[in-house]
Amino acid sequence: MKNLSHKLIALLVFLFTFSVNAQVPKGMGKSDVEAKKILDAVSQKFKSYKTVQANFNLKIENAAGKVIGTKKGALSMKATKYRISVSGQEIFSDGSNTWTYEKASNEVTINKIDPSANSITPQKLFTNFYDKDFLYKLNGKVKEGGKTMQEIELTPIDKSKTFFKVLLYIDQNNIMTTKIFEKAGGKYTYSISGMKTGAVLADNVFIFDAKKYPGVEVVDLR
Repeated sequence: MKNLSHKLIALLVFLFTFSVNAQVPKGMGKSDVEAKKILDAVSQKFKSYKTVQANFNLKIENAAGKVIGTKKGALSMKATKYRISVSGQEIFSDGSNTWTYEKASNEVTINKIDPSANSITPQKLFTNFYDKDFLYKLNGKVKEGGKTMQEIELTPIDKSKTFFKVLLYIDQNNIMTTKIFEKAGGKYTYSISGMKTGAVLADNVFIFDAKKYPGVEVVDLR
C-alpha cells in the first residue's frame, strides 16, 4: 500500500469520485428539492468551519452481509489542508503537496498536487460532491446509530460506476454515516464520531516532519 493518498481515500470514499462535467441524461428524472435543501445546508455548514477534527470508522461487508474488514482512524482538516491517520499509516497534505507515510516500511512518498486534476480530498466529501454526479431523494427520518437522522439516497448518473446506491445519514446538518452499495453486493459503511470544530491547528500539523521519524526513507516524486 505504497500510494496511500489514493488507497486510503479509495477505502473510505473511492465511490465518490466524480466528473465535474457530469450532466443528467434525459429520462433519468429529477432530484428531490427537499433533499437538495438539506445537502446544501450540510455544505454551507461545513464551509463555515475553520478547522475540523474527527474520528472515523469504516466497516466493509461482503454480498452475504459478513463483515470482512474494519478500520478506525482520525482526520484533521483546515482549509485545503488535511491529515489522516489509520492503522500505522498517515497522509499529510498542506494543499500543495501530499506525504504518504507507511509505518511498517518507515517510508514516506511525496507527491505534488495537480490543481487541474479532479482529485478527491476529504473536504470534497462534505461540500459539493453530490451536485453534479447524482440524483438524490429524501427518504425521511430513520434510526441510525441510536439517533434519529435524515436519510438521503443518492443514485449515480454515470451507470459505469461500481456502485448503484449511496445512503447518507444526516444529523444537525452534518453527514454522520455514509453507506455505499456495490453492484457486486458489497457494502461500505463510513461513520464519523467525536467531531470537533474550530480548534486552533498550526499549519505544520499538515506537513510531514522527517525529524520525527528516525531513519525514514524519503521517495520524492515531485
